[in-house]
Amino acid sequence: MRTILLLAAICGMIACGKKSSDPPKPDPPAPPVNPPPPVTPGISDVVFWLTKADQSALLQKQSVSLVFASPTGTLPTITVDTTQLYQSIDGFGYTLTGGSATLINRLPTSDRAAILKELFATDSTGIGVSYLRLSIGASDLSSSVFSYDDNGTPAQPDTNLLSFSLAADATDLVPLLKQIVAISPSIKLLGSPWSAPLWMKDNNGSVGGSLQPKYYEVYAQYLVKYIKAMKAEGITIDAITPQNEPANPANNPSMSVTSAQEADFVKNHLGPAFQTAALTTKIIIWDHNCDNAGYPLAILSDPDALKYVDGSAFHLYGGNISAMGQVHDAFATKNVYFTEQYVAGPSNFGGDLNWHIKNLIVGASRNWSKNVLEWNLASDPNYQPHTPGGCGNCLGALTVGSSITRNVSYYIVAHASKFVKPGSVRVDTNVPASLPNVAFRTADGKKVLIVLNDSNVSQTFNIQFKGKVVTATMDGGAVGTFVW
Repeated sequence: MRTILLLAAICGMIACGKKSSDPPKPDPPAPPVNPPPPVTPGISDVVFWLTKADQSALLQKQSVSLVFASPTGTLPTITVDTTQLYQSIDGFGYTLTGGSATLINRLPTSDRAAILKELFATDSTGIGVSYLRLSIGASDLSSSVFSYDDNGTPAQPDTNLLSFSLAADATDLVPLLKQIVAISPSIKLLGSPWSAPLWMKDNNGSVGGSLQPKYYEVYAQYLVKYIKAMKAEGITIDAITPQNEPANPANNPSMSVTSAQEADFVKNHLGPAFQTAALTTKIIIWDHNCDNAGYPLAILSDPDALKYVDGSAFHLYGGNISAMGQVHDAFATKNVYFTEQYVAGPSNFGGDLNWHIKNLIVGASRNWSKNVLEWNLASDPNYQPHTPGGCGNCLGALTVGSSITRNVSYYIVAHASKFVKPGSVRVDTNVPASLPNVAFRTADGKKVLIVLNDSNVSQTFNIQFKGKVVTATMDGGAVGTFVW
């Protein structure tokens, strides 16, 4: 994953370009605006939650009075139109890496219970994280490299998978997932392998190499066994990707997979294996950057592969977030998902907040994504654990040390996950200058609007719904979630 991070430096600033730690590009001064509305205690049609770039407000509920009234003046106006519907939402969340699971599961019992409730509770006490990505075997943010069948060798391959076991994740990941599922039984889980077992690969190594074709069927059965083993633990895997970052052979672990190889694997092995096993787990292809839409498009163009594929997954270490919309438009019956983006530590809070809200929460959602996942849930103060050669500066949403610190990814996700529950539908809005935004209608009929002030100065603007407006003000770089 990490060697391609340098691509982020050359991308376009608006769509995905700068590195996530860069500050937002200054905008020209805004014209004078009307003063903010007065506070009328106890009277408000709209609930307003705010995070400021300087961290003086962090997902803070505001006491300002926002009452719908007839429009006046010429303020910039975001019009929310719930008659125009787009994709339904599966959720917002993080990757629960093996390292994240270790750090959280080994907290004192009361501390662990409190942070899990805060993260996953679906009532007003939590931020309602509703989607997690898991590694199938080790990711680079595990403490060591492993698979669920490491007893085979090239000379004596375990082709019947007699040694398959979740034992390597039985201490932390599986127990923690059970606790999470107890809090949020409907949470969606996506599994992604960083590598096949090494004895199946042509280099017998954890870094790079490819899956040997003679093991395609065995590897398909390996993934079937994973889903069934997790189910036996009470953990339902909603979807898998055949390979994390198939065009990144330099991570540890990693594995190269071409689009032709992935199409072959899906249509001739994985899809039929799922069908035979009566699994409903979705197959989601690609799981890599927005700079290569041709990869998922090639697979989706194969009708024999297409019938097994639910959709395509994307990261944004390179390319433009609009690639998600491009793939959706070409195959409108297939879904798109946003499954990974890291924050580099140490974080520039304001710059990271701006970039991730603009490109992911707003950008991916406006390009038809059914989810948005940050990488990763937790790290320690030294960005550990990770494999040798794994990401050494990946800042978790939480830093777990002598205490728990909530970092910028916590607030990026929370501005959506707390309010936009699974089953919500994206609705139409316009985008005034320097006010990127996205809106949703929830299953219970509430409207949720997420707005970024993508400038360095305070902006006052209208939110219009059914011909009436409320007027809000946000500081430069601030993010607001408005609910009514």
